[in-house]
Amino acid sequence: MGFSSLIEPIDTTTPSGVLVFNIFSAMAQFEYDLTRERTIAGLKVARAHGREGGRPYKLSC
Repeated sequence: MGFSSLIEPIDTTTPSGVLVFNIFSAMAQFEYDLTRERTIAGLKVARAHGREGGRPYKLSC
């Protein structure tokens, strides 16, 4: 049993389809990791400059 796309020619019931699917998933994971790494680095820089993130308070105390 495998995945067969109706739009793209990806069919994981064949060895070449499995390869293409694994390459796409590896690239997606790589992009996710890069985005996460850059976001964390940006938050550290912002905190070092005294800026805090998050939603503003509705009520002031």
